[in-house]
Amino acid sequence: MTGWWSIFLFTLAVLTEGTVARPFSSSTWKHRRHPLRGDHIAQFKEKYFTQILDHFNYNSLGNGTYAQRYLITDQYWKKDGPIFFYTGNEGDVWDFALNSGFILELAAEQRALVIFAEHRYYGKSLPFGDESFNIPNIGLLTVEQALADYAVMITELKKELGAGKCPVIVFGGSYGGMLSVYMRIRYPNIVAGALGASAPILSTAGMGNSGQFFRDVTADFENCSTACKDAVRSAFQKLQALAQQEDYAHIQSAFSLCKTPSSPKDIHQLNGFLRNAFTLLAMMDYPYKTSFMSDMPAFPVKVACETMLNGTDMLLALRDTVGIVYNSTGEHACYDLYSLYVECADPTGCGLGFNSFAWDYQACTEVELCFESNNVTDMFPPMPFTESMREQYCAKRWAVVPRPGWLKTQYWGDALSTASNIIFSNGDLDPWANGGIRKSLSESLIAINIPEGAHHLDLRASNTADPDSVTKARQKEAQVIAQWVKTAREKTV
Repeated sequence: MTGWWSIFLFTLAVLTEGTVARPFSSSTWKHRRHPLRGDHIAQFKEKYFTQILDHFNYNSLGNGTYAQRYLITDQYWKKDGPIFFYTGNEGDVWDFALNSGFILELAAEQRALVIFAEHRYYGKSLPFGDESFNIPNIGLLTVEQALADYAVMITELKKELGAGKCPVIVFGGSYGGMLSVYMRIRYPNIVAGALGASAPILSTAGMGNSGQFFRDVTADFENCSTACKDAVRSAFQKLQALAQQEDYAHIQSAFSLCKTPSSPKDIHQLNGFLRNAFTLLAMMDYPYKTSFMSDMPAFPVKVACETMLNGTDMLLALRDTVGIVYNSTGEHACYDLYSLYVECADPTGCGLGFNSFAWDYQACTEVELCFESNNVTDMFPPMPFTESMREQYCAKRWAVVPRPGWLKTQYWGDALSTASNIIFSNGDLDPWANGGIRKSLSESLIAINIPEGAHHLDLRASNTADPDSVTKARQKEAQVIAQWVKTAREKTV
């Protein structure tokens, strides 16, 4: 999921007034809170938990184990304080720890222990090492196994730390937010409450319209400028006209491609490459510069529209606009389409490297992402992705047949009325938002909508450029979580 959390190799950074890079080899990370909130510093320790390989089949691997990575800090913890547990998603756990500073700010206020757990088959938590993505080894990559990992880890770490009575609140963004919601539903005996930020639990369960996602990406650019949307649409139409004429040399020159396209397949790859950039620009439309997924300027949608409209040639303008994502450093003299973007079972992008293999497999099994563009309700070229196309791809790539509706069956879809203690936060600028819960369902199933928020902006560290809507959202989240902790603690007395 281009959210979750795994589109490109992340540049590891944490937000303070600007962006501070962290060397990947370091085993600790210092997070400085926003100066307006105090001068607290947290240090994460990187550790490994001996985790069960298969929680549900005793015959397959017995009690075999693997090393699951997690990050932990007790810097703020008061021994009877809560435990804030991040349900890691589709990528390296450090990426999420470095871009979820609100959790640490809240931990400082509520005296919490903080744990970020890495999802199996991502980062360094590879159950079978380099052979983890071979068939059938990858078969243990499921939502159910990941949730069981977290349940076991929480239970055992609480014992080790003498924290048996400490309430646990889970946090997550995007796919990680989905997992937080599922943890509260599946393990309410272990988890007292959940904050699922930008969690598209409906659309990924096959509920909703397949055109919604790219329609909402388009809306972000249209809201910035109708002329911007029209210019992007016109550029794609001109590209399509050149492709129909097989004027591949013109296309290669216009988009600075390393190789001249030679077939409709290459044009399809180019369209996916270009569309993916706009997806990222919309998701990461933060009000300050970031280095998450890609180096982005402040208000990247606005910058993209200015770039698109200031060009004299629409194809060159389109190239320069996607360059905001793919070539922010200017290091690419040309674009290698097949190395910078890999088509997969997620039309919003799977990323690159091992993490992309894992997410592609999940998009072929439980997570439904049949989103498509049509050039009618959106500004992108028609690129269908049907259930049938998904089945054909997944059978060929992973030898599996997807199970439509499985997430809805397992984790309730929109039938959540009997659940409790879940916050669903969504930003209006986020194309994933309308695939999630936008209206409160009860007093304890709370929807928080952030008019000026992009993809899980509320989980990021406080910043002077934050809009009032995200500041108020965090305040509401803090109040609700404090009440959950108080109620859970009273039940243990």
